Amino acid sequence: MKKALFAASLVTLLAGLFTLPVRADDKGILVKFKGGIGVHPVSNVSGTQNANGSFPDVTRNVVRGINPAGQVWVIEKLEANVKTNGEIEVRAEGLILAGGNNAGRATGQKVFATLICEDSGFIERNTNTAGITLSDGGDFEINDVLSPWPSSNCPSPMLLIRNAGGLTWFAVGTPDFD
Repeated sequence: MKKALFAASLVTLLAGLFTLPVRADDKGILVKFKGGIGVHPVSNVSGTQNANGSFPDVTRNVVRGINPAGQVWVIEKLEANVKTNGEIEVRAEGLILAGGNNAGRATGQKVFATLICEDSGFIERNTNTAGITLSDGGDFEINDVLSPWPSSNCPSPMLLIRNAGGLTWFAVGTPDFD
């Protein structure tokens, strides 16, 4: 009797453990992002400054094959949820230029989101590439469906907020693994 009770308890416990991921998946969330980092177009400068004031080796801040915007951008707040069915919700505030003659402004740019799940050999999953217009203060919301839909896992999630005109990236989301 004790062996049967122990076996039944063990089976119940193990079944509960194996159903935890299914319960977590019931919400349908593939990946979340909380926070964001604005683009800095240059990731590295090396060499000696030459006579005209430039450096011979400037490395652009290319992220997974996507070129950066030509000017520094900052973002105050970003939250995003991507569901396993491809639905994406992004809410952001303060995506503005951090340099140049238009610093502190969004300048009417249009943006869209790109989810990349792999470090290399990736498939881009985009929202509407026509873009959402930033408010004067750089606020925006995206409620869309990624195309193509993401797979059932995203081992190395990266969410880029991109310029609809030049397809460069303005900001990257910070994954929320909690």
